[in-house]
Amino acid sequence: MDNSIYLSKIAEFIRLLSEEGFSVGTKEAEDACKVLEMTGFEDRETVRAALKAICAKSQAELSVFDRTFDHFFVSAEQKLANLKKALKEQQELEERRRQAEEELARDRQFLHPDDEMIGGYAELPEEEKERLRKLLGKFRDNAERNPKLYEGFIRSVFMRSIMEQQLMMEDSELGVQELDPEIGLLFRDISQINDSEMPRAVAMIQRVTRQINGELSAKKKASAASKGALDFKRTIRKGLETGGSFMRLKYKRRRSKRRRLVLLCDVSGSMIQFSEFALRFIKAMSDVSESSQTFLFSEDMVEVDPFALQDMDQFVSYVRKTGLYGKGTDLGTALEKLCAAKPAVLGPQTTLLIVSDAKTVKLDSAQQSLLRANQLAGDVVWLNPIPQRKWSRLKSVQTMSLLCRMVPCSTLSELARECRKLALG
Repeated sequence: MDNSIYLSKIAEFIRLLSEEGFSVGTKEAEDACKVLEMTGFEDRETVRAALKAICAKSQAELSVFDRTFDHFFVSAEQKLANLKKALKEQQELEERRRQAEEELARDRQFLHPDDEMIGGYAELPEEEKERLRKLLGKFRDNAERNPKLYEGFIRSVFMRSIMEQQLMMEDSELGVQELDPEIGLLFRDISQINDSEMPRAVAMIQRVTRQINGELSAKKKASAASKGALDFKRTIRKGLETGGSFMRLKYKRRRSKRRRLVLLCDVSGSMIQFSEFALRFIKAMSDVSESSQTFLFSEDMVEVDPFALQDMDQFVSYVRKTGLYGKGTDLGTALEKLCAAKPAVLGPQTTLLIVSDAKTVKLDSAQQSLLRANQLAGDVVWLNPIPQRKWSRLKSVQTMSLLCRMVPCSTLSELARECRKLALG
């Protein structure tokens, strides 16, 4: 392969890093090309080390760099192998879920497992499954005497085992979080941020959005400075003013397409803190917030008064006043109302941003409404606070992720990355 093709890939990779929040640009791309022209492109790990030395400027960026590098620099053979591996893993996961459902179905008369319980049980080690099965048999006689007590007890034991397994998995992911409290907050699950840490989290959001707004301002200036196509009429007119000399060329101005953003935020009990963080990001990004329309929903949906959320510290109080607080989630009804709104809310120039964990009643109805929203809106992006490793355990998440671009946003870092993409396009 010609070196020019490799250099083109390097430039594209630098652009991807920029989208991930790295402070990289043309200078880093030039430095990378110079180094790699000397070292060569044959050895994959040499390329990785050279690019990492130039582009990764902090401890937090190292793991993101490796993930992005591994996803981008993949041969056709490796892509095929990865696809086969993913299909095999998906089949194995479906088989584990089927077996888990069969095992738990033996007690279906007294036990009613949901998707989260089945998915979590399927991922447990075999010895832990065996322990829980013995527990089911040991207390089965109590089920006939008091079915509700039996189900409540068994469910609590199962969910505790599932949570302990998840915590063991998460312990291995601490790494960089233990090096710096600020970095730790950036990478911690948003649901684990407590009230005493809120001021630090809000200050972090403000710092990140200032950086995004600065990048957006620089992008606008660069766009304004760049010339569009030659404007023949204006050039000729100016030439006639100087006796037919066409020394002063005139160019057409580039028209910037303004994005309309419609936010649909879930404010049911489990979602209110995440929706607050997401709205803080969106509201602080000048280019996005000025052209956005916000709706809150749980069992019903209401549009937010543009002036009602000037003080985001009063967000929970505002949600309480709407009557949505503390209720369940009905995404289907919210999307139905959004699609049927007059005058129309969704259109070809609209990006619909759904902020929800996808745990909803009437899943079939929500699925049909999301398909309709996809037809009306120019794009549908779904911010999900559930870590991606847990998506396979929830049927609703699996279903919805097939119908739109769903992205994991369980941490402030992930949320910032997606909001940055929205702002910078």
